[in-house]
Amino acid sequence: MQRMSGIATGTRRVVALLEGTGTRVLDTRKTTPGIRAFEKAAVQIGGGVNHRMGLYDQILIKDNHVDYAGSMAAAVQGALDFLEAAGRKVPVVVEVRNAQELQDALAAGGVDRLLLDNFTPAQARAAVDLVGGRVHTEASGGLNPDNVRSYGEAGVDFVSLGWLTHSPIPLDISLKSASSLKGIKPPSNG
Repeated sequence: MQRMSGIATGTRRVVALLEGTGTRVLDTRKTTPGIRAFEKAAVQIGGGVNHRMGLYDQILIKDNHVDYAGSMAAAVQGALDFLEAAGRKVPVVVEVRNAQELQDALAAGGVDRLLLDNFTPAQARAAVDLVGGRVHTEASGGLNPDNVRSYGEAGVDFVSLGWLTHSPIPLDISLKSASSLKGIKPPSNG
């Protein structure tokens, strides 16, 4: 309960920092083994949105997939072909590391969101302008409460922060009230 309260509180803090920008807060796949569902629920309670629960509810095309496929177009087409053959419809998200990959992903088509990996706020603004609302944009990589507002002001649709689940400050919860401790003396060291 302490950890989940810390995650919800941290998420609410980031949501408040982005107020007025229209940018929504996403968690990441980086969760604690065995308690992912609880951590993701805490993010929602804090006003955030869940990125994905697992590998089954979204396709995320990363740089290693593009390298293996030979090109951005081939990687995206491979994902779309897989979805069609399987009769599935899940979002296709493509991680891009620079303006060229962003243009390649847009040209490939069939993409639901572009994940701007380790872009500066200025680079994110340029990417948002280039995308022109055709697909959603997400800033990720090194985001935290100190810099998240600048990404919201850059116009991205989402910010994803591993910080939400790997750096929460647990809420100090006690089952004892201050009044129930009156008259109790701490043990002596002697």
